[in-house]
Amino acid sequence: MNLSTKPNWLATLPASVVSTARPKADSAVLLVCEHASRFIPEGLGNLGLDEAAAQSHIAWDPGAMAVAERLSDALDATLISQKISRLVYDCNRPPESDQAIRPESEVYNIPGNTGLTAAQRAARTDYIYRPFQSALAEAVKTRPQTVLVTIHSFTPIYNDMPRAVEVGILHDSDSRLADAMLAAAAKNPVFRVERNAPYGPEDGVTHTLAEHALPRGHLNVMIEVRNDLLANEAGIAAIATWLENLLTSALNELDGET
Repeated sequence: MNLSTKPNWLATLPASVVSTARPKADSAVLLVCEHASRFIPEGLGNLGLDEAAAQSHIAWDPGAMAVAERLSDALDATLISQKISRLVYDCNRPPESDQAIRPESEVYNIPGNTGLTAAQRAARTDYIYRPFQSALAEAVKTRPQTVLVTIHSFTPIYNDMPRAVEVGILHDSDSRLADAMLAAAAKNPVFRVERNAPYGPEDGVTHTLAEHALPRGHLNVMIEVRNDLLANEAGIAAIATWLENLLTSALNELDGET
C-alpha cells in the first residue's frame, strides 16, 4: 500500500498488533487467542457503535485470554494473541470471508464496517490480519512438534436461544487431539462437553487450524468455553486447571504423534 494513501486510523494502532508471551518456551503446545482484545483504534470511532456494544462480547471473547494466560504459565507454552478487536478484523477468518469484517454481529449493526471499499478492506487485512498470520507461521516453523491449541469463549444465550453446552472441543479434518480430549473429558465429567459445538468447521471457525496445523500434520484443537463460566477469577482458574489436565492427558495418550 502506498504510504501516502494510508488511512488515518493506522496512526492509532499499537506498535504491534500481536502479543507473544513466552516466545522461547519449551513446550510443543502453541496457544493462540485470536479474540483476546476489544480494542478498537481511536481513528475508527468505535465503528459507529455505542460504548456498551463496543465493549460487549461481539468485540472479543471475554475470559478467553485469561484462560490462555493461565495455560501458558502452567504448560510453559508460547501464547500468541491479537491486540485488536475482531470487529476491526477477525483474525480467525481469511480475507475472502464475509465474516472477516462483519457489517453485523448477532443483533448489532456495525456502521463502520458497512460499505467499505476494496482499499479500506485491504488496509485492515494488511495491517491486522497479515502480521498476526506471520507471527503464527513463524512460531509454528520454529516448533517441529507443534501442538496448536486455540482458546475462545462464547455466550450462554445467542439470538435468544440458551446454550446448554459449557465447553466445546472443535476440530477440522484432523480430529486426533479432539478425540483424545473428548475421551478424557468423558472420564471426568465436570462440565458439559460437546464436539464441534456451539460452532463447527462448517461455520468457518477453524481457519487458524486449517492454515497453520492441517497442512503440516500437527496436532490441533479449538476450545470454546461458555463465558458465564469465566465471570470471575475462581471460574477462570477452575476452567484453566481442568483444561490443563484434559490437554495433558490427551497428549500423553497421543505421545509420539506430531
